[in-house]
Amino acid sequence: MNIQIINGPNLNLLGRREPGIYGSSSFEDYLTELRARYPQHQIDYFQSNSEGALIDKIHEAGFCCDGIVLNAGAYTHTSVALHDALRAVPAPAVEVHISNVHTREEFRHKSLISAACRGVICGFGLDSYRLAIEALTA
Repeated sequence: MNIQIINGPNLNLLGRREPGIYGSSSFEDYLTELRARYPQHQIDYFQSNSEGALIDKIHEAGFCCDGIVLNAGAYTHTSVALHDALRAVPAPAVEVHISNVHTREEFRHKSLISAACRGVICGFGLDSYRLAIEALTA
């Protein structure tokens, strides 16, 4: 399978940003582990702090990959455009969050993209990405 991981705003700071919530590992280090764990799958990675760039990547990947793992960061709670982009492409998506958003601030409890995704995984740290890949490949 060809799986596209897409990370949204501020996730480029993983390993340095609020390590008590997000851990102390960079996503690049974790990505190396994921690729080693799943050598039979092509796992591509994209990160942007720009909503438009995320939409463009969903449009691109959604027609050529077998699945999308999306951590839209704060855009999860604000972006109808990301929801619409996910609905516009045939590749299934799994929404991922590193923290358990339901134990955090009230505004994080509502996702505008969940209804456009096959499922949602949150609260398992970076391992949430592995669980999403397991869900897509099952």
